[in-house]
Amino acid sequence: MSTTTERQKGVTTTVDVKATGNVRRALDEHRFDFTFEGTTLREFLDAFFAEYGCADLILATDDNDRTKGWARYPGEGTPPGRWVANPEGERTRRYARVLINGKFNELLDGFDTELEDGDRIALMQPFMYCC
Repeated sequence: MSTTTERQKGVTTTVDVKATGNVRRALDEHRFDFTFEGTTLREFLDAFFAEYGCADLILATDDNDRTKGWARYPGEGTPPGRWVANPEGERTRRYARVLINGKFNELLDGFDTELEDGDRIALMQPFMYCC
């Protein structure tokens, strides 16, 4: 189903948002419900960033902002899940992560991952504190 069709029908989804690190600091709260129009992670992110304006903490704007590659798989054979780099335009910043029910979005269907009411979305952009 296309996002246009979803919006025409007025389908909304309510998810449990959890924020850590710099995202938590920017939002000034760490856990809350968020209702948005649509059913995909992309629609969630569009609505969430429109309301809270913290996209720069999660999304990479150029190649210098993003992680350079994957760690080597320590096992034999093919690793489980979908091991592909985030496609252009869907890259998270270096050290920032988006998780759906505890799984990295790129191991699911990226920003096109379908969401359901009650799903847990974690927005993480850790910060470092040094003495």
